[in-house]
Amino acid sequence: MGSFSGRPDDRELRRLEARLGRTHRKIERVERQLDLILGHLGIQEEQPSLPRVTELLRDGKKIEAIKAYREATGAGLLEAKQAVERMD
Repeated sequence: MGSFSGRPDDRELRRLEARLGRTHRKIERVERQLDLILGHLGIQEEQPSLPRVTELLRDGKKIEAIKAYREATGAGLLEAKQAVERMD
């Protein structure tokens, strides 16, 4: 940690970024495995009914649709982008 400011120093930041990256990759791997399991069992993940997102897509406003999806569901950017692309 930085000496007086209570903020992490550069080395600590790099360590935290590396750890976050590893955690992110692990989560992505688990999500892919879960998708495979659901597919094998014939289970489809239900998409929420999002009339505003559908309307924005109809109007060709994909970026706004992704933003609306994120606001409605609390999804992250990548998850929202992928979900909206599936709806398109």
